[in-house]
Amino acid sequence: SLGDTIGVGTPDSVLRMLETVARQVPVSQLAGHYHDTYGMAIANVYASYQFGLRAFDSSVGGLGGCPYAKGATGNVATEDVVYLLHQLGAKTGIDLNRLVDCGEWINARLGRASTSRVGRAMLAKRASAA
Repeated sequence: SLGDTIGVGTPDSVLRMLETVARQVPVSQLAGHYHDTYGMAIANVYASYQFGLRAFDSSVGGLGGCPYAKGATGNVATEDVVYLLHQLGAKTGIDLNRLVDCGEWINARLGRASTSRVGRAMLAKRASAA
């Protein structure tokens, strides 16, 4: 995985990194690992997907962090990545509704709010429909 562990990357910087690495390593062997500290993780996933990457590290509900970078958030939320990939026509085999349920469950157990924008939006939509 090519990582932006402290979450400071932008689509332009990620593309520059990918172009450099792809000169030596086939794109099919690369994966992206983007933290969402500055809100750029899903944009970086999109840029990487457009470049040809098809594997991404993520965490349900955006769990995680970076012990050596104060304020760094977890990996991009899996719910957000799956939503994006589905919108792009990718077949992930993942049931997004069940994934959102998993994120809600684990975050409730940990006493923390999910950082998944998709998870929060889908839960709010469900609540308003009930």
